[in-house]
Amino acid sequence: MRILHFYKDYFPDSMGGVEQVIRQLCVGTGRLGVRNEVLTLTAGDDLRPFEFEGHTVRRLHRDVNIASNGMSWAAFGELRRRAAECDVVHYHFPWPFMDLAHFAARIDKPTLVTYHSDIVRQKMLLRLYRPLKRKFLQSVDAIVATSPNYLASSAVLHRYRDKTRTITYGLDKSIYPQPDQARLDKWRALAGPRFFLFVGVLRYYKGLHILLDAVARREYPVVIVGAGPIEQELKAHAARLGLKHVMFVGAVDEADKVALLALCYAVAFPSHLRSEAFGISLLEGAMYGKPMISSEIGTGTTYINIHGETGLVVPPSDPQALGEAMRTLWDNPALAQEMGRRAEARYEALFTAERMARNYYALYQELAAR
Repeated sequence: MRILHFYKDYFPDSMGGVEQVIRQLCVGTGRLGVRNEVLTLTAGDDLRPFEFEGHTVRRLHRDVNIASNGMSWAAFGELRRRAAECDVVHYHFPWPFMDLAHFAARIDKPTLVTYHSDIVRQKMLLRLYRPLKRKFLQSVDAIVATSPNYLASSAVLHRYRDKTRTITYGLDKSIYPQPDQARLDKWRALAGPRFFLFVGVLRYYKGLHILLDAVARREYPVVIVGAGPIEQELKAHAARLGLKHVMFVGAVDEADKVALLALCYAVAFPSHLRSEAFGISLLEGAMYGKPMISSEIGTGTTYINIHGETGLVVPPSDPQALGEAMRTLWDNPALAQEMGRRAEARYEALFTAERMARNYYALYQELAAR
């Protein structure tokens, strides 16, 4: 069986949450005999196809990028050609240009959309895009919501409930690198024996300004991993607050990220808007047995993190509540350790890449047989 994935970004150019999901999905279903191909865009000039962890990646030059909506005129023809050679086309939403390309390429193969997130911020553009979005979602054969929480809370998905099912994200811990002792020692020396960790792209919906406000009068060490469009804004905010115990380390490689996940005391994930539909780095924290703090925003974050069981859940945009949750974990190491153990057990039960791959493989077979 051959599956074509179509999304605006992918490894190695971009390493966000959706890209990680596509990667894990390709590796997992590849072990079940699926031949996966990812068609994506790049700002670079190297357009040669390459093999990555058992699947093929084809990149097209990104001609325009407006409001994170990358576009490539070559995509119309290339999508048509690649779709002709596959059994199922797997789209990853949202990406408005993808909807247009689907119709322009006249795709006539079975189609599937993983609905990663509602469009939250670009409200004016959403009004213009809404007719195309509805036509696209109506035209595909199946839609996948990434958590029961998101399916229940998304007004968009409610319109297509008859063809929507839930398959949660999953991660394969075995494909994460094992950091050596020297790397662990380096980060322990830099970050200290106990610290809260955030990992992610520094975007507006991640709520990091709330985290900074939460520790303004608390001396809990915080390590922030990642780069992004509001990085300088966050650093300036931390400087205004005089936060000497918050460390911005920028983007790091996978081995450094794993070292920090292994060493951290707990994961702080303050995303406060629905643009955070799931939280892959939150799930990585659970995979490494860490207690978590997150906000209740009606999405998959609260499917990963169960309040009082795997960590603590606080109201969004509430620095005081977030700070109190940090205090609770910091002052109660036995509680934090037990919550981390339960988080890892929940990951093993619900969020492995093997489980995700089996569920998608069954859906691929169902669609291909229609």
